[in-house]
Amino acid sequence: MAYSEKAKLHYATELKGIKEAGTFKEERFIESPQAANIKVEFPAGSPPKEVLNFCANNYLGLSSHPEVVSAAHDGLKERGYGMSSVRFICGTQDIHRELEEKLTKFLGTEDTILFPSCMDANAGVFDVVLDKEDAMIADRLVHASIVDGMRLCKAQLFNYKHSNMDHLEEKLKETQDCRFRMVITDGVFSMDGDIAKLKEICDLADKYDAMVLVDDSHATGFMGKTGRGTHEHCGVLGRIDVITTTMGKALGGASGGCVSGRKEIVDLCRQRARPYLFSNTVPPVIVAAASKVLDIISKTTDRRDKLEENTVFFREKMTAAGFDIREGVHPIVPIMLYNAKLAQDMARDLYNEGIYVIGFSFPVVPKGQARIRVQISAGHDREHIERAISAFTKIGEKYKILGMKKNEIIEMYGL
Repeated sequence: MAYSEKAKLHYATELKGIKEAGTFKEERFIESPQAANIKVEFPAGSPPKEVLNFCANNYLGLSSHPEVVSAAHDGLKERGYGMSSVRFICGTQDIHRELEEKLTKFLGTEDTILFPSCMDANAGVFDVVLDKEDAMIADRLVHASIVDGMRLCKAQLFNYKHSNMDHLEEKLKETQDCRFRMVITDGVFSMDGDIAKLKEICDLADKYDAMVLVDDSHATGFMGKTGRGTHEHCGVLGRIDVITTTMGKALGGASGGCVSGRKEIVDLCRQRARPYLFSNTVPPVIVAAASKVLDIISKTTDRRDKLEENTVFFREKMTAAGFDIREGVHPIVPIMLYNAKLAQDMARDLYNEGIYVIGFSFPVVPKGQARIRVQISAGHDREHIERAISAFTKIGEKYKILGMKKNEIIEMYGL
């Protein structure tokens, strides 16, 4: 069928509506390596501007670290650019096995399997281990990639209210006739920065004979005393059956993901997980760099410790300035604004002040929950954090929101 004028008009109208609602997502073009200081072209065609980056997943500041870049060069030189194949044909090198072994040791699991991304890991794992006689019981705020993965699985789907352990227990009781049950949660919820109640979840899973899967993408490398993730932070090392996570955030910031956990589940993923069987292998350059990252963070917790200090400082000062932020300890710090246009306008003004952040609104977050999500990094120095707080305070005063609570902001700006 030809691309008709009717179809063209329909899509153009959709796009116009997104722009009018203030939720149109404009891409910025970075003309420098990923770091705390970056050079950004925005809007398109304008001269590049030096800004401080407060919206990257570069939690440990390792995305452009000299040792990581050097390891990537070595991987490129020694093992080539790409594998041109999937793992089970001719796409597995010794360095893939070595990285899997390092991840297993670091995460404290039984085995690990690499995927092109954590989204691919989440797309592949559920259908491998669960079937129509089983049940998936997921927190209502799990990441979109988990939602997509669960849709591909034949198991019955249930959900529980966000971090509500009483409601989770109800669902576990309700599904006791199922063959297997799996409780599914993010370790850290990416828009709010809150941490799953893994101790309580594991206790309930033990009580009702259920497995537990955690997507720990926003925790691997820096949460917990030695940075192993939320399972270390919450004191449940060895009790999580399946961990999915990424190398695209704290572990170097490129791409690649994994399923790590019970050996039998990992082995089944090697046999049946479609993204593993039908997607090209993670490139050698990424494997080599991620392996170096694990070496760096296994030797010292200096970067993890600096990240924690930066996070505490930013959270305390922003709260004292009068911003409505979600409480917590994670370097994801949501500045709650509730109105989509307000979030976009403040992000634009902050950019003009040299602070690069993004306003989030529906459908990324629920309607009426618009925010600016600030992400702190070990790559930030104290002066960077202070400049951000000063700029936020200036723009907050402009929009008269300092000291205002949710209802007051909504009354002034609406939803």
